[in-house]
Amino acid sequence: MNPGASPHEPGRSAALGTDARRALGGLVSLVDDPHVRDIMLHARGGSGELWVDRGGGVEAVGGWAAPAREVRELAVRLIAAGGRHLDELNPVADVRLGDGIRVHAVLDPVAVAGTVISIRLPALRPLSFADVVAGGACSPAVARLLADSVAGKRNVLITGGTGSGKTTLLSALFSLVPAAERIVTIEDVAELRPDHRHHIALEARQANIEGVGEVSLERLLREALRMRPDRIVLGECRGAEIATLLAALNTGHEGGAGTLHANRIQDVPARLEALGMLAGLGREALARQATVLDLVVHVTRLGGHYQIAQLGRLRVGEAGMLEVRAREAADYR
Repeated sequence: MNPGASPHEPGRSAALGTDARRALGGLVSLVDDPHVRDIMLHARGGSGELWVDRGGGVEAVGGWAAPAREVRELAVRLIAAGGRHLDELNPVADVRLGDGIRVHAVLDPVAVAGTVISIRLPALRPLSFADVVAGGACSPAVARLLADSVAGKRNVLITGGTGSGKTTLLSALFSLVPAAERIVTIEDVAELRPDHRHHIALEARQANIEGVGEVSLERLLREALRMRPDRIVLGECRGAEIATLLAALNTGHEGGAGTLHANRIQDVPARLEALGMLAGLGREALARQATVLDLVVHVTRLGGHYQIAQLGRLRVGEAGMLEVRAREAADYR
């Protein structure tokens, strides 16, 4: 299972343990390729297929072949290297390897055609906010607005679709936090890497095969409040933990942030309402609390480049429901 060597060394694999490097085998060269953002494998019709994304869209890796059995074995080994177990009783798993490599695997028959492996690769070095701006993510005017929001300890929600650059932007933005402040980040799988000397990363843990040992995002948020944080960051709002985050931001913890999956900025109120319902919050209660989020930043990915498309502000509408007032980022001068 070797897609071909890459000349880029040292790379991301330098931070991997022996088990992870051995499990990856010939895929290490792709892991170390600085242009590769995602590695995707799946089994179909008894054979494995390998795909990568170098920023311009998904492309097949020519000359690579492996039986479906090897793809399944690779999934089991990679998840084991991350400290979890993958089998028929636990057919889905998500782990972190090394310095932020995220591996997600699904076994058949949950994955109908065969095993699926998705490997998300971090940048070789954390991007600074200046790097993000220089890469064309936003205009100087929007950059000043975002920098001022961090300096002013405004609460920021970054939204966008899958792979749109939410985590990249959030990491870069929080690199602007003054060195004397303490940042606590909470994630399912730790990916945020702000260039900050006082960054504390907390990672959730799922229950083991005996059904014990779970540490949820909601619990980590509660624990973070006891860690004297200056900034609390929730890597992705996806469940009932949204209520804990909003409660924290409404009780004096300023300058916090989170990300939310939304294909359009207009979808943000409905997404927040759905998460609030999971926490037992009605629409009106959610609306009153969610206005603590001072700025909504919606990002998209166009032609392999991340771009801030819209900026918005949440408010309570006439019917007591949450609304977003949005403005195109291109209109900021």
